Amino acid sequence: MKITNSAYIRFLNYLDAIGRIESRALNAIEEQMLNYIAIAHSQGNALLVGDLIRLRQIGSQATLHGRLKNLEALGYIKLAEDKNDGRKKWVTATAKTIKYYEALSACLEKALKNS
Repeated sequence: MKITNSAYIRFLNYLDAIGRIESRALNAIEEQMLNYIAIAHSQGNALLVGDLIRLRQIGSQATLHGRLKNLEALGYIKLAEDKNDGRKKWVTATAKTIKYYEALSACLEKALKNS
């Protein structure tokens, strides 16, 4: 049985193209974490590193902490120490993250338009 060239398949093809443009594509865990960060950002909610480390359905605490460091190194997030409690770090989306999600939205719109 063949999978038809549906809007979703076209969307996946566009995503693949975006991944090839980036010098290093995000892995699945990084994508899930960035989705969580982007949703919180879009809703105006502040996130702490601890909020993300507790996402055990995505991975272990050590794995998630490592992926956060990768996202920071890639420029998708910024980590800032809390001014009142040095043990806490705030996670904020960067302009690169906003641009990434704008590109994803454009891909989705293009895939749906070509239906």
